[in-house]
Amino acid sequence: QVQLVQSGGGLVEPGGSLRLSCAASGFVLDDYAIGWFRQAPGEEREGVGSISSSGSDLYLTDSVKGRFTISRDNAKNTVYLQMNSLKPEDTAVYYCAAASYYTDYPLPDQEYDYWGQGTQVTVSS
Repeated sequence: QVQLVQSGGGLVEPGGSLRLSCAASGFVLDDYAIGWFRQAPGEEREGVGSISSSGSDLYLTDSVKGRFTISRDNAKNTVYLQMNSLKPEDTAVYYCAAASYYTDYPLPDQEYDYWGQGTQVTVSS
């Protein structure tokens, strides 16, 4: 089955860290740029960042710069979102998505070929 499978969410205290994984199943991830998104309750989905297919280009939205980073291991067919110094306002469902080209801004939904199932991140004491 062709899909993106996410893992790594959970509950963490403010200031803590989590790493989310986005693994490709049924296709080769290194052909695709990957975007990360999040959606908090009652809010619109927002772009967190993106990474090019080679990993040489990276974009992060201002609210997470210096705290989050995106990396990829194409040999493992997996992209990671490392989240440090987490804040309560980072609480959301996080999604990864694969697009055939890289941009340093979020693309319209229809430009993504595959979406992960979403994973909950809750930052709370």
